[in-house]
Amino acid sequence: MLIVDMKAAAALAALASRRRLLILDWLKNPRTHFPPQVDGDLVRDGVCGVLIARKLGVTQPTASEHLRILSQAGLIRSKRVKKWTFYKRNETAIRAIKKTLLARF
Repeated sequence: MLIVDMKAAAALAALASRRRLLILDWLKNPRTHFPPQVDGDLVRDGVCGVLIARKLGVTQPTASEHLRILSQAGLIRSKRVKKWTFYKRNETAIRAIKKTLLARF
């Protein structure tokens, strides 16, 4: 049970930022929130970190930190395509975390 609690705690900590909540919301429907990309499909591959930084209005290092926290919490996955990193929601993990939190609280 401790491992499950640690995952839920990491997810809650990741969700404690308005910017990270925005990222998760945008990634839920990437075609609605981001322009087409040259490399990588918005849905299949995810959204380029550069586009996420631009939409957040922050530098790439700041966006990368938010994306790292979301990734370490298991809420998003990253994929390298050429020299770019693309991010998409990890729906399986999000469902599991929701289920855990609902059962605990």
